[in-house]
Amino acid sequence: MPLLSRMQTLLDLSKAVDWLGPLALRLYLAPVFWMAGTNKIDGWENTVAWFGSSDWGLGLPFPALLAFLAVGSEVVGAIALVIGLGVRWICIPLMITMAVAAATAHWQNGWLAIATGSGMFATERTIGAIDRLDRAKSILKEHGNYEWLTENGSIVMLNDGIEFAATYFIMLLVLFFIGGGRYVSLDYWIKKNLGKQIAESPND
Repeated sequence: MPLLSRMQTLLDLSKAVDWLGPLALRLYLAPVFWMAGTNKIDGWENTVAWFGSSDWGLGLPFPALLAFLAVGSEVVGAIALVIGLGVRWICIPLMITMAVAAATAHWQNGWLAIATGSGMFATERTIGAIDRLDRAKSILKEHGNYEWLTENGSIVMLNDGIEFAATYFIMLLVLFFIGGGRYVSLDYWIKKNLGKQIAESPND
């Protein structure tokens, strides 16, 4: 027991830097949403068309409005996550955005973001994609400079499943419950300052 107690004491010391957890989540997610939002802005007309088209897009009603809300959530959310302002509040529209994306754009493709031919999440779709990938690799090896093509990374087959959207949703869910963390978020200092003002205010 003394050994376990000492180990627990050492583990508890890590609480002094527990603000690193939410900070890491915020700084990881911020560029993800910034790039997603700004890319939609750069191709705004295509974005609205993709939101509304039932043939090749999401088939959503009010595509311009929903695209605007998605882009606003992503761009404003990225900034809010970096500075730690209104973190719990901004997580709500971002989680909704991720849930809508998972349900409309990725659900039909299964779980995997990148296709694999084996494992618990492999499907006929991903197995078929790997067969095609192997065929593409053989063509490239025969007719192309395969070593040059793969010098900076392996060739993969995109499956576009819900994996990334679900992962981001879970990360946002954690931030929703724990907030932006201590010391390096504006939320922390605003709350601390308000608490100080309330404590110092005269009682009626």
